[in-house]
Amino acid sequence: SKGGIAKGKLGGSVKPGILLKDARVADYDAVVFIGGGGATVYLDDPVAHRIAQEAAQQNKLLAAICVAPAILARAGVLRGRKATVFPDAAPELKNNGALYTGAEVEKDGNLITGSGPQASVEFGRAVAAALTQ
Repeated sequence: SKGGIAKGKLGGSVKPGILLKDARVADYDAVVFIGGGGATVYLDDPVAHRIAQEAAQQNKLLAAICVAPAILARAGVLRGRKATVFPDAAPELKNNGALYTGAEVEKDGNLITGSGPQASVEFGRAVAAALTQ
């Protein structure tokens, strides 16, 4: 959401190539929201919500893991869809109309959600498989 170097929880760093506000969903095959504590700043972020909504409207692959499916829920794109999330955030999905399953990874059409770090490998494989279909 801002320029400069982004630093990860475990010390990794990366210089983002684009600001979130400048992302055009039409330019991508998929939109993936990654969770963790830092992702909570996007729960009520209108830019994140717009991106999720546009991805859903454009029938793009839309994925989120850990707490990030709560961003999708608040954006309104999980209503009536099977989804999972980090267990602490399950009420967010339920309260926003998602069909919470509690699975490690849930796939519902072009929507893939993962429950947390323990599901990251399976989640990554599901996203990669969906991109090759």
